[in-house]
Parts: sequence; C-alpha cells; structure tokens
Amino acid sequence: MSKTLGAPRPDQASYMLRAASEEAGRAYKQRLLDLLDLHPGHTVLDVGCGPGTDLPALAERVGAGGRVIGVDQDPAMLATARRRTADVSTVEIREADAHALPVGPGTVDRAKIDRVLMHVRSPADVLTQLHTATRPGALVGLVEPDWDTLAVDAEDLETSRAFTRYTAEKVVRHATVGRRLGRLAVTAGFRVETTIATTPVFTDFEHGDHTLGLGRNMQQAIAEGHIDRARGEAWFAGLAHGPFYASFTLVTVVCSRP
Repeated sequence: MSKTLGAPRPDQASYMLRAASEEAGRAYKQRLLDLLDLHPGHTVLDVGCGPGTDLPALAERVGAGGRVIGVDQDPAMLATARRRTADVSTVEIREADAHALPVGPGTVDRAKIDRVLMHVRSPADVLTQLHTATRPGALVGLVEPDWDTLAVDAEDLETSRAFTRYTAEKVVRHATVGRRLGRLAVTAGFRVETTIATTPVFTDFEHGDHTLGLGRNMQQAIAEGHIDRARGEAWFAGLAHGPFYASFTLVTVVCSRP
C-alpha cells in the first residue's frame, strides 16, 4: 500500500470481500445473522448483495427448503455473486434497483440491507419497497455507518476534522443514515426491535487506508480545493509513522413488520 497519495481505487468486489473477511466485518455480520433469527424454509432477501458475500451463510441457515434472493444493480457484482454461489441451488441472483425490488408483495420472511442505504437515491423509498415485500412478522436487518463519527488520529487535528467533514459532505451520499435507521424504519411501517452501535477500530495504517479510503479521498479533497495540498499530503504521510488509530460508528437496527 502506497504511503503517498494517488493509490488507485480498489476493485469494488474485491474491496467488499476483503472487508467482510476481516475481524470487524465478520463480527457484525455474524451478529446480524443471529438477530435475524433465520429458520429452515425461510425466504430471505439480500438487498444490495454485491459480490454475494453473505449469500452462502444465509443459504446455510434456511436450508434446502428455503430460498435466498440476492438483488443488486451492478452486473459485475452480480457476476461475482453468481460464481460464488453456482453450487448453491437455493440462491437466486436478480439484477434490479433497490427502489424497485423484483419480488412479489408479502413474499419475504427475512431481509437485510448492509451498507447500501448510504448510496441509494432515497433510503425512505427503499424501505417502503421492503415493507411491501415482507410478510407480517418478518424481520429486517439494517446496517449503516455514520460517517460524521469518523475519527482519524493525527498531529494536525484540524485536517483530520476537515477530512471527516469532506467524507460526510462530499464522498458519501447519505453519510449520516446510520443514526437515522430507526426513524426511517418506523416511518416505513416497521417496528424497531433492536438497535446496536459498534465501533470498528483500525490500528494498522494499510488496513485503515484500504477500508476508509484515506489516501484516495484526501487526494480528491485536495483536487477539489477543500483541503490545502501541502497540509493534506503531510497529514496522510504522517499517518504511516508511529501508532495509527481510526474509527467510526456502525449502526445495526433490526425491525419487524407488524
């Protein structure tokens, strides 16, 4: 990993698979699956399934009599998901926008949306779609970061704060959707059952740079005139020396459909 600005943006599928395989990713995903209380025979919907990271685990829990439907609008992601689940007969991959879910009304027992609502056009509309798709008594798991809480330790605290503001205001479409999950779920007609906030902590520079996009987003902030080049480059170079710390808040909400 380069310790200077300008490292290329990683392949998105590889990025997602690596993030899911790391300790913090495994921990919150395992907890989400446990909270969803999956049973054999359930129909499960994974909205924004990406490269199919979670599809095998969902299929294992619902068994041969269940069904797992992975939905994404990115053909490259779906191609990877199909390769990863080619031998799992209970998994179906469907190309569609999250605002127009390709399932019948009231046909889903469990659903999850993991770090997707921060990117969509309208989180509220997606949750309304999900309410229509789920059966009464269904459980839905929602997981999103709150990028306003991104904290990166550096001698230049003001540049760290400027980087967080830039990330929240310019990089991520709905950067604070994590804190809004409960309110959005209730507005869509769900009942909130569980709310958990966890704090992924990064103490390895290369890991933090890869997952949080420190170098590439700082380069973008400089190019757009939001952060002075000399300060931004010095800030990033300094992160590689000495103890490294970065963290943010990840919010998990599990809700039910009355």
